[in-house]
Amino acid sequence: MDMPKDPVILLSFTNTLLRDRYPSLEEFCKSCDIPMEKLSASLAAIGYHYQPGQNQFL
Repeated sequence: MDMPKDPVILLSFTNTLLRDRYPSLEEFCKSCDIPMEKLSASLAAIGYHYQPGQNQFL
């Protein structure tokens, strides 16, 4: 799956998929073949961190 390059669009894209299709970040990353650490680092660079209880980046 091609991921958006812009971090703000990546945030929206990721949170939408987490909300609508995936029960966890781990499942999302496995399904999309994305390294979880890379995705988390990209979003942390703009101040967002994964919150497992809410299954989204805040």
